[in-house]
Amino acid sequence: MIRAEGTLRKMESRLAAPIEYTLPVGEARIPLNALLGQPLQLDWNGRIECVHCGRTTRRSFGQGHCYPCFKTLASCDRCIVQPELCHYSVGTCREPAWGEQHCLIPHTVYLANSSGLKVGITRGLDATTRWIDQGAAQALPIRVVASRLEAGHVEVALKAHVSDRTNWRAMLRGQPPWLDLVHERDRLLGELERAAGDTRLPGERPPDGPATEIAYPIVAYPTKIVSHNLEKSPELSGTLLGIKGQYLIFDSVVINVRKYAGYWLRITV
Repeated sequence: MIRAEGTLRKMESRLAAPIEYTLPVGEARIPLNALLGQPLQLDWNGRIECVHCGRTTRRSFGQGHCYPCFKTLASCDRCIVQPELCHYSVGTCREPAWGEQHCLIPHTVYLANSSGLKVGITRGLDATTRWIDQGAAQALPIRVVASRLEAGHVEVALKAHVSDRTNWRAMLRGQPPWLDLVHERDRLLGELERAAGDTRLPGERPPDGPATEIAYPIVAYPTKIVSHNLEKSPELSGTLLGIKGQYLIFDSVVINVRKYAGYWLRITV
């Protein structure tokens, strides 16, 4: 029997075939791939600790924060979800030093196939973790820009032609149909360049290369998508059948691990 207790964090992942997942619970790191096909139980004791400051909070805001942190941290600001709203340049960033370290650095705009074609952005030049967290089966970088704000502008332009969202239910039902992401990149960037006319698109196109193909550790996909809510049912017990994105797939329900960051759990295998 394996037992771990402590506050939950989002699953850690490593690009492999299939993806290798680790579940952080308190000080423990539980390797999940080896647990496929085994009974797994999660018990929440009602306690939530802020993932930033550690204080106890009755309610989680912004994936694991207490309300004061949610209202003051730059990482919880609206522009993190809508990067085109970045307001560092007008002097109103909640934490200018944080913004310089995380927003005024190169960002990657990419195409992914999770529940169908979508556009997204991520900090830095390696978007692998972002792709895995979204459950993408394929992904391809299409633009590298100097800042989060520029990435947001490119994403907004692309959203006129392609979605920026993942249908999580469709993502968990199975593998999406294969897409030629290189062709989609050329098509979409061509449309943007024609629309921009003499105005140059921000950033540069990454070196040509094939799309990254991603496989997940899954014994069986669920026939019906039922999301487990720890607030309503603090105990979850079942057979672990798969891991995709930030979801654990059980024989009867699925659960979004990232949603419960900061929740104090006991994990029993």
